Amino acid sequence: MAVQRTYVYVDGFNVYYRALRGTPHKWLNIEALVQALLGPDNRIDMIRYFTAPVSGKLDADQPIRQDRYLRALRTLPNLTVHLGNFISKPKVRPLETPLADGTTHVRVINTEEKGSDVNFATYLVHDAWQNLYDVAVVLTQDTDLCEPLRIVRREIGKEIGLVWLDGSKPGKMANDASFVRHITPARLAAAQFPNQMVGANGKTINKPAAW
Repeated sequence: MAVQRTYVYVDGFNVYYRALRGTPHKWLNIEALVQALLGPDNRIDMIRYFTAPVSGKLDADQPIRQDRYLRALRTLPNLTVHLGNFISKPKVRPLETPLADGTTHVRVINTEEKGSDVNFATYLVHDAWQNLYDVAVVLTQDTDLCEPLRIVRREIGKEIGLVWLDGSKPGKMANDASFVRHITPARLAAAQFPNQMVGANGKTINKPAAW
């Protein structure tokens, strides 16, 4: 079997909240993980990592930890980081149970990540049309991306590998995948960056102490 050109698409926040939060495996080497899941018949030519800068409003060290991790990821020569952004704005939301004084709605600050899912879908389809890969491997459980997966597999004719991030049963996204691989704690533990690394600029990158 010929080696298959493989592009990897990573929904950074989806991976964090579904597979990494609350674990000691946040210092994750995406390339090592995916290569272990696929085996030697897949050559990883590109990893596209989609995320957005965090604000640090609730945790002042969060941007520092994120910056270190992105610097670690950028030591992978075939990885590109695609940044979206967060938008915060006030919204009026209904209360589940009205207050004793008759209040039925409250004004809250609503924060949403913008751009990452659109960028993910755009590059997944664009790279397929450009015939840059034989296999696309996606790390996300965002069902908003079902249609791009369907287009790439059913209309463009590329293989789609879905990496399922948590221990739940794969849902409807699996219907648009050619194959499914599952993340496990053992696989995450085996795919960690060294605790201390040297970045592209020659500066040391240390794994965050909290991780």
